[in-house]
Amino acid sequence: MPKDAGARSERPVYFCPMPPLLQPDLSLRPYNAFGVEARTRWFARVRAPHELDELQADPRLRGLPRLVLGGGSNLLFVADYPGVVLHVDIPGCEELEGDAGAWCVRVGAGESWAPLVERLVRGGRPGLENLALIPGQAGAAPIQNIGAYGLELAERLQSVTVWDGGQLRELAPEACGLGYRDSVFKTPAGANWIVTALTLRLPRPWQPVAAYAELARELTARAVVAPAPLEIFEAVCALRRRKLPDPALLGNAGSFFKNPIVSRARHAELIGHFPSMVSYALAGGRVKLGAGWLIEACGLKGHARGAAGVYERQALVLVNRGGASGREILALAREVQARVLEKFGVALEPEVRVVG
Repeated sequence: MPKDAGARSERPVYFCPMPPLLQPDLSLRPYNAFGVEARTRWFARVRAPHELDELQADPRLRGLPRLVLGGGSNLLFVADYPGVVLHVDIPGCEELEGDAGAWCVRVGAGESWAPLVERLVRGGRPGLENLALIPGQAGAAPIQNIGAYGLELAERLQSVTVWDGGQLRELAPEACGLGYRDSVFKTPAGANWIVTALTLRLPRPWQPVAAYAELARELTARAVVAPAPLEIFEAVCALRRRKLPDPALLGNAGSFFKNPIVSRARHAELIGHFPSMVSYALAGGRVKLGAGWLIEACGLKGHARGAAGVYERQALVLVNRGGASGREILALAREVQARVLEKFGVALEPEVRVVG
């Protein structure tokens, strides 16, 4: 029998209020995948676009620099931050009305990317399986134009919603300037835009993207001839787990450097001296070099500089083995750049954003 509406509950109810929108002098250690210590003058956890309007009107923040932070999986703090860190944590995932050629899914910028991909693939909405297990939040995906195993976000993006100084704008992919780990959001033209959501376009009928050499070898080893979405997803997860450490166990931001791109003539010259160099042909007569191979060929795989190190399973990854500062990790990165430049005449560009 149900209790009377006015009856007192036998168990106490505890209310856990949300922290205030704006918090002073907060540690950023929990908000960066390297796990380095840094503090920010102000910290705001944004759960809805209208809160950005409130922060814009707050006189305490007037004139201060602003850093937009998602999952913290692609940055390195080398000093305290003197302004306001906006942790964009806007949730939401809903399927929109699509068409005969695609399913359309709108995702809040604060959704965690890896669980999102798995949920869509297992839920019968494939198309992102090659991008499985990429750390970070969805809002960072168009900023980085994330990509892996033969697929880039640009190929699955319908639009990006941004907050632009008090109004929301919907950007088509061509307005986002998407390139190799690049976008308009990294330029002065888009630096003030804050991603609040993105709409994904997942093509149907689904077709596998399985020609990438490493992925193809993994599928062959699994005796998979005609892969289904879940088989590609599981193969990609296995590859990433073998190569990349879990940031929860070993501080890292994944690949620290971009794969450098050179002309065909420069590639031919390098191959003449280093026949085993890993490389990938691109359109327009350009060639992408395997940055991990370059670093390993310099004898730096497993190299350590104090508590900062080059990961022993994948030379493209720099790690915090416990207690390293951001400056120590940056010093190691510069050492790697210098060694690669000296041996190969090739400049490595960081994929990770250095703050401070």
